[in-house]
Amino acid sequence: MDIDVAALIQVGLYVALVLGLIVGILLLAGGLTWVERRVLALFQDRYGPNRVGPAGLLQVLADMIKLFWKEDWVAPFADKTVFVIAPLFIVIFTIMSFAFVRWSPGTAVADLNVGLLFFLGMSSMSVYSVALGGWSANNKYALIGSMRAIGQMISYEVFMGLSLMGVVMMAGSFSLGAIVRAQEKMWFCVPQIVGLIVFLLAGLAETRRIPFDLPEAENELVAGYHSEYSGMKFAMFFMGEYIGVALISTLLVVLFFGGWLGPILPGVWWFLLKVGIAIVGFVLIRGSLPRPRYDQLMAVGWRVLLPLSLVNLVVTAALVLSTGS
Repeated sequence: MDIDVAALIQVGLYVALVLGLIVGILLLAGGLTWVERRVLALFQDRYGPNRVGPAGLLQVLADMIKLFWKEDWVAPFADKTVFVIAPLFIVIFTIMSFAFVRWSPGTAVADLNVGLLFFLGMSSMSVYSVALGGWSANNKYALIGSMRAIGQMISYEVFMGLSLMGVVMMAGSFSLGAIVRAQEKMWFCVPQIVGLIVFLLAGLAETRRIPFDLPEAENELVAGYHSEYSGMKFAMFFMGEYIGVALISTLLVVLFFGGWLGPILPGVWWFLLKVGIAIVGFVLIRGSLPRPRYDQLMAVGWRVLLPLSLVNLVVTAALVLSTGS
């Protein structure tokens, strides 16, 4: 039997790329815990991690060791099978969303014409993790937190999708690579400023970050949907949150800030620089804004963001038709 060496090498390269992407994302999620602590400490004029390793860099490793050795307890009143697998969903679906992201002109796992639709689909699937986690715990606080998360995430997915349709119309494609290339003359953050604002707010709600962390409001719900979780299962929920922050920051750069486009420096460096700035922005928002009431959160979505998204959609469609571009 003849063996196609070239095909085997190609498959090996794809496997290495996928494994490298997964490992890189997981390491990034761990590193973001250190970044968030350091940035918030600087912002609030206090010390951050500075004891374990140089500049506290090994604090992430210490946290991982603690979580590995922490008792992995499952409540006797919980639905054990669902309780155990629920945290996996948010990590898996969030990592899969990175498959179509291009961080330089020729680097991506895949660049099909459905990249943006795939991202929206995976973000919709992530709600199952918090929903099943809260329900399976058989705890009233966890259940209330999961119901809040379901309402919040499903509602803001609507506004997120609508906010991106203006970008799709201007680029003429759902491909993330094509959207970046369409911004060579002007980044979409200028003509699509309304879509940018709606997408940013929806991204905060989707990742359940402060100020939109109502599903785990400590003063009301103990810890919300993950009240009964400990050890590595608890860590998976937080890993999914930090991966989500990296994902929304990445999509923010790709869709509105020109992706890898920029002068002098190689494209990948521009991409990483922009994503880093976006992540720091997420951290500063956490350290600056208070948490609203849940009814206020939902009211802003349906009474403000939905009309803004629809107006942006109509205006963008009119401009595209009038200019013929």
